[in-house]
Amino acid sequence: MARLEDKVAIITGATAGMGKAMAELFSKEGASVVLFARREERLQNLVAEIEDAGGKAVYYAGDISKQEDIDALVDLAINEYGKIDIAINNAGIMDNFKTIVNVDDEKWNQVFDVNVTGPMRLYRAVIPKMLENGGGSLVTVASIGGLYGKVSGTAYTASKHAAIGMSKSTAWLYAKQGIRCNVIAPGGVNTEIAATMDPAKLDMEGYGACAAFVEMNPKTGEAEEIAELALFLASDEASLVNGAVVTADGGWTA
Repeated sequence: MARLEDKVAIITGATAGMGKAMAELFSKEGASVVLFARREERLQNLVAEIEDAGGKAVYYAGDISKQEDIDALVDLAINEYGKIDIAINNAGIMDNFKTIVNVDDEKWNQVFDVNVTGPMRLYRAVIPKMLENGGGSLVTVASIGGLYGKVSGTAYTASKHAAIGMSKSTAWLYAKQGIRCNVIAPGGVNTEIAATMDPAKLDMEGYGACAAFVEMNPKTGEAEEIAELALFLASDEASLVNGAVVTADGGWTA
């Protein structure tokens, strides 16, 4: 039997990198996947690939920072499949390594909207649906930047700390109601998140302060490796794992 047989999974940031790898793997393991990202053409292509492989998938093209798009995503999952078992908060952006002195309100708010507020709204929307179905599994893709201050700029670092805190609080508050919430903290992974930074606006003061640690990375991971970890945390195999932050960085922070 497939590990996610008869499960319904929402995945944000689904068209590239870790999100795409999760969508493909979760579908292969039996889940009906509800995919969310900004780029509609990529979503269409991914749904077609999954369906051609015998899986079930639908998509909603939207912005994680917009409440109306989150509501539409959750409505789509319920209308299409009747329930939500799994929600993966994977969408995220970087901050050009801006220090606290150099970050402006626009960048700060943008990073928090995508990395914290949007994910909060998704969990806020899906938890009542999960409770109706007896529980579920939530997985937050954070970063080692949510554990240490030497990985990126201030906004990104603060947002990933906040995302971890939100997830731990959720894990504790809903544990007795059958909802688990865990965190993956990747290190360096071959994905497109670097494309969310503008090289022309890179803060060399911030980057310079982090550079020595960044260069110490012993291994850059692949999106598929993070997807395998997400699969475990989302599955019933991880039934006792709740409120955990699982570091997946090849030993970078060891």
